[in-house]
This record gives sequence, structure tokens and C-alpha cells, in this order.
Amino acid sequence: MRSPLFTKLSILFRRRPSVSWLVLCLVSVFGLIALLESSYSSTFDSVASSTNPDVYTSYRKLKKLVRNDYLDLNSLSVGANWIKDIGFCGKERENYVPCYNVSANTLTGLKDGEEFDRHCELSRGQPHCLVRPPKDYKIPLTWPAGRDIIWSGNVRLTKDQFLSSGSMTKRLMLLEENQIAFHSDDGMMVDSVKDHSHLIAEMIGLGSDAEFLQAGVRTILDIGCGFGSFGGHLLSLKLMALCVAEYESSGSQVQFALERGLPAVIGNFISKQLPFPSLSYDMVHCAQCGIIWDSKDGLFLIEIDRVLKPGGYFILTSPTTRQQQDSSTSAKKGSMSIPLEEFTKKLCWSLLGQQEETFIWQKTVNSQCYSSQLSIPICKGEDMQLYYQPLAHCISGTSSNRWVPIHDRSGLLNSTDIEIHGVDPDDFFEDSGFWKSALRNYWSLLSPLIFSDHPKRPGEEDPLPPYNMVRNVMDMNAHYGGLNAAMLEASKSVWVMNVVPLGARNTLPLILDRGLAGILHNWCEPFPTYPRTYDMLHANGLLSHISSQDCSMLELLLEMDRILRPEGWIILSDTLGPIEKARMLATQIRWEARVIDLQNGSDQRLLVCQKPFTRK
Repeated sequence: MRSPLFTKLSILFRRRPSVSWLVLCLVSVFGLIALLESSYSSTFDSVASSTNPDVYTSYRKLKKLVRNDYLDLNSLSVGANWIKDIGFCGKERENYVPCYNVSANTLTGLKDGEEFDRHCELSRGQPHCLVRPPKDYKIPLTWPAGRDIIWSGNVRLTKDQFLSSGSMTKRLMLLEENQIAFHSDDGMMVDSVKDHSHLIAEMIGLGSDAEFLQAGVRTILDIGCGFGSFGGHLLSLKLMALCVAEYESSGSQVQFALERGLPAVIGNFISKQLPFPSLSYDMVHCAQCGIIWDSKDGLFLIEIDRVLKPGGYFILTSPTTRQQQDSSTSAKKGSMSIPLEEFTKKLCWSLLGQQEETFIWQKTVNSQCYSSQLSIPICKGEDMQLYYQPLAHCISGTSSNRWVPIHDRSGLLNSTDIEIHGVDPDDFFEDSGFWKSALRNYWSLLSPLIFSDHPKRPGEEDPLPPYNMVRNVMDMNAHYGGLNAAMLEASKSVWVMNVVPLGARNTLPLILDRGLAGILHNWCEPFPTYPRTYDMLHANGLLSHISSQDCSMLELLLEMDRILRPEGWIILSDTLGPIEKARMLATQIRWEARVIDLQNGSDQRLLVCQKPFTRK
């Protein structure tokens, strides 16, 4: 449909207008865009002082009209080459996760578990399309109710699959007509998550799990996390527990955990290392996670040792381990021991205790211990930027200046801790101050929009749950994790997945030492998560970074659309050139988008977008 401006031009000119006239028109249109933007937001703070939320609606209509007129003018100069909207994928891609195609991996000859690993090279060349939500998809329930109740239409689990699942699954969740309710925190349950957490605390010598922080435990890697209930409980204790589980086409642990708004990511270490540096976590937890730990000459246990910090804990709950332990007890007279016990001794781990099916080992704080164990060599060099490298049969981290026992770490990083990471403390604290200010501005800008059914004006205190519609944020270029730290200090009820792009300065060790969740990722590839799993995506300088890496901006934005839930938000900060290109691509992806000029004398711009809820 032609806009009024296009119609007027057609009447005025019987023939195609000259190039010089078109250039003049284009300059005028860009001037109008700049005028609208400056009148809308001279600074972030001017948005915060606005008292009429209707300005957003009027602004969107004006921007849409100007954009349509610009496209009409552009079509006159370039002929019939219109920018077309990208189409939608078929139903088979509703839960599409690139890089995890087991059947295709098998056809290429991958075996011995490698077919379940991440292989992005086999996913390249797919046609561009937008992943649609399932027909029965609904916006997730807000916290705190949304942690324990999800819509069954939002995840891939049929009633038949639920009925055929094990007794443990049935104990952890109840399938209603259109909801799945999780009852793992029910006090009437004997094997409740709270009881399990309290047992772990007692076995490592604490009075209760509320003392985990005092014992130096802030970050937990939960392998094969079930449906995230243990991590959800630890999150309520102000600990950061990240669920890591293998890709599953249906009934996925990661998809369920993220649908509940809990931290999770697809990952396994069947043949490749996890995308974390050495000395990353205070505790690694495995409750019936299905891994045969003593296979492959102990490679899996060596990988756990790699990511554990000195003095960290490995928690294993497994009926199989108990049976092995019982059988080894009867063979003690013959000086026999189970393979798991042999490997943990080689790793300089000490068994702290055993109760029923739960075992707890502690990693040594003495880096020289490994030198006396000649059976496992010491790795050469550091593994700061490992990215899905093959599992290594060697010990990592012993020569690192980050070798600091978890009991000796303070809650907040001081200047000495920061310098260990090769970071200037002044730069670090300046960055922290910047993100405190930026967060206030972001929240003032978005608060009239992200808080549902609440007559809130910018500048007021955040409403209590269930009004807060943002549960999780992905910071796609996290730098030092400053945005995440600012949210914690401001008591925002969200958690952040801090992503350090491959090729950028690797600040992931610093982020993890701050007690935050983080991962290394190559943004030229899809992120290891299911569709519709994040409420907000934020990226500062990422567009310029991927351009320097010769990556496709369109494919990046399509991936962002895949992992963002309907009605989710995007905040992109970058220079004018990449922002304008991203804005044009955003219209193809059907996002509502607007550019905000900070008017601070620089060419920095914000692109704020919202993904629409496209129903079938």
C-alpha cells in the first residue's frame, strides 16, 4: 500500500525524478528522523521525567510513517528492490536448536557419544526464517509463581512422555490440564530439595545451607539438573547455580529450567571440554546425572577437577556409586577399591563423607600435590580461551595466579583480586560506576513498558512481583559483568547470563570470580539454548565486534529472535553505523524498533526493540 508521500510524488512527477532531487528528499527525511528522535529523548533522564506514557505510542506511529516514506523514496531510486520481511519457519522448527542434530551427526560418522556433542559446522547453510512459538504457547507466569508453575504448551513434553517417565520425574512435577507444577520444595516430601541442600551443608561441616556463602561457596555447576529445582532453591539463597545438561529433543532439562526462569545452558563433556576456564566453580553437583564418571580413563573427573576452584566440592548422588561402594567394602581384605576411589586419589581429592547415596569430595588447596601424582601429567600453558576443545588427560590451573582457595576469598573483589586478572582497578571501578548509572537510565526508559498491568511512572520504585515481567537477561558482551553487578546492587529480581564473545578480551575468569554466571561464546554461531528462553537481551559494542569478526549481522539478529521470548526486549548500544544497519534489519524481523540518540557529543546510539507475539 502506497503512503501519502508516495502518492503526492506520483502526481507531481509524470516521470522518474532526478537523482539530485531524490538525494535532497532523503536528506530531508533523515533530518525529520533526527528531529523526532531529539524531541523524544534528549537524554535518558528526559525520558525518566516524562509523565505521559502515550508518548511511546505516538512516537511509534510517527516513526513508522517516516520509515514507510523513506522506503518509498528509496524504492524510487533503486527500482523494485524492496526490503522484504523474513518468513516464518515450519512447525518442525518450533523447538529448533542449531548445532545439535544427532541424526545428521550420526550420518557423518560421528560415534562413541560425539554425535550428541555440539557440531555447528553441520548446521550452516540453513534458510533464514523466524522460529514461531507453538500454537498453545503462552507468556510465562511471573515470578515467584512462575518458578513452580509453567504452561505445558511452552515446552516439548507430551502426556504420554510424562506417564512413561521415571518415578523421580513424577515426584518432582505434576501435569495438570495445561500446566506443569513442580513440588520439589514441598515440605511433606521426604526427598525434598531443601532436605538435600541441608544434607550437603551438614556433610561439609556447616550448620545449614544458609552458611554456604560463609564457606566460600557462591557458584555451583549443576550437571544434569533435572528440572532445575535444586538450582532454584540455591538461587533463593543468593547463590548462582548454573544448570548444564545435554541436548534433548523432548522433555529437556535445560528447556524446563529456563522456562521456569532459572539459569541453564545446553552442554556436555562427552568428548569436549565445557566452555569455561579452569578454576571456575566453587561446587560441582551431580544428582543421578547419568554420567559414568570412571569411564574413559577418568577424563570426566579430570574435567571436573579443571573447572573446580581449590578447596571446591564435588557432590555426587548416585545409586550406582553406592552399589559400587558396597561391593568394594566386601573386597577390602583383598586391598581392592572401586575405580572412582582410585581416580579421586590421583586427583588429590579427599572424601569428606558419605550418607546413603550421596558422596562429597573436596579438591586439594595444595597445587604441589599433583606433582607427586605421576599418573596424570600437568597441562602445559593456560586454558584461558578454550572453546569446546577435546577433553585433555592432564591437570590444569596449578600454575595460575588465580589458584586461591575458596575459603580465602572475600565476597567482593578488591584491587589485589582485580589485578590478578590483569585488569586496572581504576578501569574496573569506573566501569562499575558507569553501569550503575546506565541501569537507572535503562529502567526509567523501559519501566512503563516491561511492568505489566501496573500504572507505574518512570522514577517510581519497582513494583513487587508478580508485576515484574523480566526474570532473566542475557548480556551478550558482558565485559566485566558490570550490568549484572549493578542489577544485584539495585536489588533487581533478575539473573544475568554474562556472555564473553570469542575474540574479545577474555574477562570470563573475572566474571566468574565475582560470583556471577557466565560463558564463553562465538557469536558467529548459535547460542546453546532452546527457543524463547530469555526475557531481555542486552549488547554493548557487540555489533561492531561481529563486524570485525566477519560475521553476519542478520544471522546474529535472527539468533537473538530465536532465543528471545515473545514480547521480550532488546537493548543494543553501539556507534551510529552498526545501529542504523541493525535498525533496518530489525524491520525485516518484524521487531518494533526505535533509535535513541544519547546526545552526549558522541556517535553512540541505543536501539531499543521489542519482539512481537506472533500467533498462528
